[in-house]
Amino acid sequence: MAHKKGVGSSRNGRDSNSQRLGVKRFGGQLVTGGSILVRQRGTKFKPGTNVGIGKDDTLFAKVGGIVLFEDKGATGRFISIQAVE
Repeated sequence: MAHKKGVGSSRNGRDSNSQRLGVKRFGGQLVTGGSILVRQRGTKFKPGTNVGIGKDDTLFAKVGGIVLFEDKGATGRFISIQAVE
């Protein structure tokens, strides 16, 4: 008799839930205040004008407007909101 269980599917079945990270609103899109723009780990994207940053590095719109992505070279990639009246 075997003293070890077969190491097949009975030992599998542990996996974490996906974190659903990434860009949620893209350049040129119209957003409302409070909309989540990017969910990220670390600051791959940095907050520009009218954009706030949460404690988990989530970027969100502070005002309604149009999303702008700006690449500032060594300084990094910034996301801003151009306010619309």
